[in-house]
Amino acid sequence: MRVELPPEPVYFVNRDDERERAVRAVTDWRSRSRPLVLALSGPGGLGKTELAGLIARTLLDRYPFTDGVLSVDLEDFRADGVLDPGDVLSQLLNSLDVAPDQVQAQYAARCRQYWNRTSDAKLVLVLDNARYASEVVPLLPASGDSVVIVTSHGPLHELEAGAAVDLALPPLEERAATELLELIVRDHRLAADPEAARAVVRLCDGLPAALHVAGRWVRTHRLRPLSRILADLQAELDEKGVSGVEHIWDAAYADLSRPAALLYRLLPHHPGETFTLHSATALSGLGPEACQDALEELDRAGLLDLRLLSLTEAGQMRLPGPQRGHALRRSRREATEGEVAEAQVRLLRWFVRQAQLADRFAAGRRLTVGDSFGPVSGVPDVPLEDPEAAVDDEARAERAERAARWLDEERHVLFACSRLAHGRGMDTEVVALSEPVWTHALDRPHQSEVVEVFRRAVDSAVRHGGNAGWLVRTRCQLARPLWESGELSEAAVQLDGAMSALALLGDSERDRKLAASAVEHRGMLKGVRGEWSAALADFAGSRDMHREIPNPYGVLLQTYRMGEASAKVGDLETAHRLLSEAHTGFVAEKRERLIGRSAFALAGVLHRLGRADEARDLYQQSLGRAGRRRSGFDLARVHDALADLNTAEGQLAEAEEHRTAARALRRSNGLV
Repeated sequence: MRVELPPEPVYFVNRDDERERAVRAVTDWRSRSRPLVLALSGPGGLGKTELAGLIARTLLDRYPFTDGVLSVDLEDFRADGVLDPGDVLSQLLNSLDVAPDQVQAQYAARCRQYWNRTSDAKLVLVLDNARYASEVVPLLPASGDSVVIVTSHGPLHELEAGAAVDLALPPLEERAATELLELIVRDHRLAADPEAARAVVRLCDGLPAALHVAGRWVRTHRLRPLSRILADLQAELDEKGVSGVEHIWDAAYADLSRPAALLYRLLPHHPGETFTLHSATALSGLGPEACQDALEELDRAGLLDLRLLSLTEAGQMRLPGPQRGHALRRSRREATEGEVAEAQVRLLRWFVRQAQLADRFAAGRRLTVGDSFGPVSGVPDVPLEDPEAAVDDEARAERAERAARWLDEERHVLFACSRLAHGRGMDTEVVALSEPVWTHALDRPHQSEVVEVFRRAVDSAVRHGGNAGWLVRTRCQLARPLWESGELSEAAVQLDGAMSALALLGDSERDRKLAASAVEHRGMLKGVRGEWSAALADFAGSRDMHREIPNPYGVLLQTYRMGEASAKVGDLETAHRLLSEAHTGFVAEKRERLIGRSAFALAGVLHRLGRADEARDLYQQSLGRAGRRRSGFDLARVHDALADLNTAEGQLAEAEEHRTAARALRRSNGLV
């Protein structure tokens, strides 16, 4: 059972009424046509996220939510304040064990896939930081046996009447606020000076976040009487003149060391919603140890929550929206000239280098056109290891997978880096970033932001105007996700532009490989259109170009593509010869994905040639490799092929077993 929840808060008081109402609503829910929605709303700092997690755990303990708890922070999926619901659906489908290569390309198809996958689900879904009801509706499971818990700063009036239980959170009453302060502080001074303690509580306006900050302030100054601490806080309020929780955060900020204050001012300028210890080090320029100290100081001051640090392999952290806004205001008031620009440029170049390393480790050495970025002074690289230095195949595969996971976990930050670099006119960085995104997209296609990364890369290549290789590569990169999403006409426009730019290339090995790659992409688009004879001609032309370079791997890849195209046009003997040659070459090169796919293509040809035993052996090989790669798409189609093979030989029971397995895979991916 999957449970995507952070650790429970150490201190939490009150909210018993809201929890009881939530449980009673679930008990009384009788609909089987749509899920129950529990809507927690209120300003920042009231503890909505913590309460949502506690309610989810309570429901999981009391009711048979056999599919567990899924949790999504919608802030992590916003670009310039706009939510990409398709990307959220992709994340939810992945959490529901849908293989990345099975996620549907078109948004409408992805919605249907999600509804199919959740039609019989019994799960709790937590949607944190919603802004509008329209963001929530596409993410609702299709089962009335599920419960959705939504948090938002304001009420979501647009949700259909009766479909949501409104749990608006008021500030804590004084007694509950005092109890929380006593839990946080556990200090005799509160009892010794109850009037000052009540004044501190009233100063926090019933906001748990503010009480945590005030409590840490009290714990930090252990020798001062409470009245003096209160006076210092009040003086800070009088000077700043900010109401609500803002004055508490201002007071905490004023007590920070210079390094911690610098980091706090810079964090809202970090691209994307999340950051890590490594990227914060690059942003701040403080050095690893000083940055660690600064982050811990921010945590102690209540200006950062490190409890979520362990939830991702990359160790991602984030400033909640209100906190981010406060940090941004401090930056606007106090940042020195050039402070933010210098930090962002340093961070962008560091991220480009990390993405290039992850790209090479995940995909192996391949043709690239972007400039190679060196280390950033004083900032260590992310601890990814080079698969080429591994001692065995298992270690090599694990290192490659780790690099691919880094690209996936940091994808939203890389997308944001692309936007920032483009806005700053940093064309070299924009183009360089697009190539690791290409590697990421091959395994996880159909993310709408990927297309925008490639569009910006094309725009940067055109704006720069001095690098023909960029023009060819970026247009080819953009064309593929376009045709995968059904945008065939626009894909053709991009490829026409790439082909026109070939005349500007030189005669270097890299430029000749680029030219061959462009011809291959043109052939792939023709194949998508069903024009296999024309595609075959392009693949043959590309192979000849690779032979002239010479580029053995390029020759091998085009041989494989020619084999597939020959099979499509019915020339089975030629297809058999070409695919056999390609498969043998991929095995020698240890290209895992292409070994499995060439085995599948070759088996299909052998089956059509009446060589069933040989086909079965290759299908079984392909099945095993697809299983190791956890490729649901490949597994399902191999099971289908084995079912057809068994049916043709009268082995009906075995055929039905394979069909059942294929149906189960597609059902688990929401495709039935």
